[in-house]
Amino acid sequence: MKIGLVGLGRMGAGIAERLRRDGHEVVGYDQNPAISQVKSLEELVRALPAPHVVWVMVPAGGATHATVEELASAMTVGDVIIDGGNSYYKDSMRLAAQLKPKGINFVDVGTSGGIWGLAEGFSLMAGGERAAYQLIEPLLKSLAPSPDAGYGYMGPSGAGHFVKMVHNGIEYGLMQAYAEGFELLQAKKEFDIDLHQVSEVWRSGSVVRSWLLDLAARALQEDPKLEKLQSYVDDSGEGRWTVQESIELAVPAPVISSALQARFRSRQDQPFGGRLLAALRNQFGGHAVKER
Repeated sequence: MKIGLVGLGRMGAGIAERLRRDGHEVVGYDQNPAISQVKSLEELVRALPAPHVVWVMVPAGGATHATVEELASAMTVGDVIIDGGNSYYKDSMRLAAQLKPKGINFVDVGTSGGIWGLAEGFSLMAGGERAAYQLIEPLLKSLAPSPDAGYGYMGPSGAGHFVKMVHNGIEYGLMQAYAEGFELLQAKKEFDIDLHQVSEVWRSGSVVRSWLLDLAARALQEDPKLEKLQSYVDDSGEGRWTVQESIELAVPAPVISSALQARFRSRQDQPFGGRLLAALRNQFGGHAVKER
């Protein structure tokens, strides 16, 4: 297939290259003219055969909305816009509804794989009209780890990004469990446990083996005490959306919620709540405090 791709950052560039390696022709557009093949989104659409198919990989929210709207103004009935970014699933539902009267198909594709996707393949979760999904399925086959695994149709518009949202929420919980476990091992000073060795042992046969553990082993090999890093962990937004959805659906998600809160705490320097706890213990029990 010949498609357009908007956004040639790390993920976008990896998607473009993996598609090209499997025989697809990709015309790329980026705000950086040094790496863009065309000068505008309108020119990008004109460079493609009908039905025009454009894959969007830009930041979620305003950037995605603006890009989709500009693309739609240059597209026609039967064309397809794919949003492969981390968009909120309700935004994807709204965009699909806006484009439907124009006859333009919108497919939300939750895309997992990060910087490893080029070499290992991407995990792809698609939502939208089934006919549009079938049209772009050759692209998904090429991007997935294999032509028959790692991608699928999740349901109507929004379903792809909803599944990816929950995927990221699970990822938060898994990462937090590994972080807490390894911190506990590291704190047992009398045993002087080699954390990298533990990670390597667990990678073979253990019930907690996973790709995340593989990555932990790699990080601990490069920097055994992680002295080069600060304990600062950002969040992309999807963990928050997952927790919000659990509240709306009254489905308990304590592990994911706790993992999200731990990320918030990691970004605070001398958090006020912790200082108030110290003050309260001092007030009611005369317990010692450490002053700044």
